Amino acid sequence: MASEKIDVRYVAKLARIALSEDEVERFEKQLGDLLGHVDVLSELETAAVPATAQVVESKNVERADEAGPSLDRETILSMAPQRQGAFFRVPKIIAEP
Repeated sequence: MASEKIDVRYVAKLARIALSEDEVERFEKQLGDLLGHVDVLSELETAAVPATAQVVESKNVERADEAGPSLDRETILSMAPQRQGAFFRVPKIIAEP
């Protein structure tokens, strides 16, 4: 795959990015080098490697869900730019048809 030439101009057009001639040449070389590295990696034997293999074991970090002290509702609502009764009033986001 590294021998295939990448059409950097076409990719830039799809991404709507304007590139100078110098940038096109530089990116062609960089992408070619990157694909060369990918080709080397594709030659490795990975049949015995599980699909979810990771270098470092990952685990969820959890804490107990315990209620703690919080601010008074009236104090919080008094700081709101706008309120409507016991609620914050916010601008409408979805336009009605």
